[in-house]
Amino acid sequence: MTEPIQFVDLKRQYASIKDEVDRAVIDAIASTQYILGEEVARFEEEWASYCGVRHAVGVSSGTAALALAFDALGVGPGDEVITSAYSFFASAGTIANNGATPVFVDIDPRTYNLDPHRLEAAFTPRTKAVVVVHLYGQCADMTAVKAICDQHRVFLIEDAAQAIGSEWEGKRAGSMSDYGCFSFFPSKNLGGAGDGGMIVTQNAEYAERVRLLREHGSKPKYYHSLVGTNSRLDALQAAILRVKLRHLDRWSEARARNATLYDQLFEGSRVGRPYRDPRGRHIYNQYVIRVPKRDELRKHLTERGIGTEVYYPVPLHLQKCFALLGGKPGDLPQSEAAASETLALPIYPELTEEQIRYVAGAVREFTDP
Repeated sequence: MTEPIQFVDLKRQYASIKDEVDRAVIDAIASTQYILGEEVARFEEEWASYCGVRHAVGVSSGTAALALAFDALGVGPGDEVITSAYSFFASAGTIANNGATPVFVDIDPRTYNLDPHRLEAAFTPRTKAVVVVHLYGQCADMTAVKAICDQHRVFLIEDAAQAIGSEWEGKRAGSMSDYGCFSFFPSKNLGGAGDGGMIVTQNAEYAERVRLLREHGSKPKYYHSLVGTNSRLDALQAAILRVKLRHLDRWSEARARNATLYDQLFEGSRVGRPYRDPRGRHIYNQYVIRVPKRDELRKHLTERGIGTEVYYPVPLHLQKCFALLGGKPGDLPQSEAAASETLALPIYPELTEEQIRYVAGAVREFTDP
């Protein structure tokens, strides 16, 4: 290969839908409705339909979605919120920012999602909610997690930032909890041209509370029933996302085909391939392999012009900012092992078969010399 293979190549995606996106952007600018407005309202309706929920509320980012969900449920000082130790920082950072204490649980080593068998032991009288993270494009075991949360009568929030369109036993990510939280960060399967997020729920009262909170708790204008914040989805982002939503399932199918080809090319090798739970739909936000000498492999691939990414090099219970919680190496061994052994390969829909074969060949050159 002469051309480098980027980890994410958004230029190729844009080129494939340029005319549609450009027209949507021009129309949105011409409307002069830049904050909320008709584009956002339409996208909220379309997103609710796509996710199989009654209500969707556009917000400024995936992180804001989590924070507003906690605000709406009254999570704050004195409360504990259980979540995975192996995730993007926002899953736990928003808990702490709301004044609550994150309680970390280890992961299932196959799916990298929160292990429901370890969830029960994490509950205390202070537990107010559980945040289940659907990592890499695959839902956690929502049957088991929801049953435990229902038994303890605590709130359940889905961090579905990496699971747009994924399913568990026929239900879409985000639809199986009190709140589902999404990110439209540009590199996501459905990404905008900047930050953006969405909260979904089946509960009309919960939806209305988030709508108030995202706009300073104001309804009507200048009359404030709650102390909220400014966390609104821009109309320009909504216009772009509406165009991309029409292509999302096609892109997800292409990712799945690419993953299948990778799986075939790694068969019989020393490469740990992603596990797909047969009860769900995996949308491959990432294609994550597992190898003992991860950092050396990454260097090897970089030298061959192949972009990769490490998600995540330090599990949350060992982050410096959470040191006061007392987490120590060895406490959550599955999360710690994943943090040192996993590597994400390019998986975006526009990859060619030749590029995938080149990437897989370079990996096997290192792992199976």
